[in-house]
Amino acid sequence: MHRHTARSLRATAATACATAVAVIALTGCTSGETAEAAATEEEATVIAPGRPGEDSRRLTPEQVRAEAAERHEAPNEADVEYIAMMIVHHEQALEMTDLAADHAHADPVERLSTRIATAQAPEIEVMRAWLESYEEEHGPAADHGAHGSDHDAHRHDHAEMPGMASPRQLAELADARGTEFDQLFLELMIVHHEGAVTMSAEVIAEGVDITVNELATEIAAQQAAEVGRMEQMSEEI
Repeated sequence: MHRHTARSLRATAATACATAVAVIALTGCTSGETAEAAATEEEATVIAPGRPGEDSRRLTPEQVRAEAAERHEAPNEADVEYIAMMIVHHEQALEMTDLAADHAHADPVERLSTRIATAQAPEIEVMRAWLESYEEEHGPAADHGAHGSDHDAHRHDHAEMPGMASPRQLAELADARGTEFDQLFLELMIVHHEGAVTMSAEVIAEGVDITVNELATEIAAQQAAEVGRMEQMSEEI
């Protein structure tokens, strides 16, 4: 039911990302999944695509801080807003994957939820590191949803973020069991991923920070690919 919307979002992201998205789209199903499986809480990293002719890079939070400090052009409003909102967006995805760890009925759905959690938990740490670096140089980004470094204390209005599930939808997911849970999880996560692709395409077009651009490019490519897999999975359950 989301196939046409997903194709449109993937086309938008691909246009905005240009060559970088093409690189990630070709490699995301091999090295990307291996990197996801290797990520741990002790060593939070995220793969950042290289420029044409360059290899991809794995960034740690410390490297993100160091690179941000070297930028001569300060991040603009689009960059800061994207990072602050995407932290919250990813955190909701982890809420849903936690539920899937307990209630997923089909093995493919459980494995998918594990891959999503393995990828997005390290990305949250990288984004927090970027935002902390920004705040150290420019002061608290209060207007963008962060109060100092206490990111967990703040939540954006869900209406500001495409793809966010409502509290009612999350409650329904928590109560669902069996095949009903699997179908609802996939339905909500497809919409959630589509929202992340939309947000990423927007910051790629409007932002100026290279690190944010690289991260958004990776998120757009990775989640657009997962939308396709989830749509197929939903048809097979």
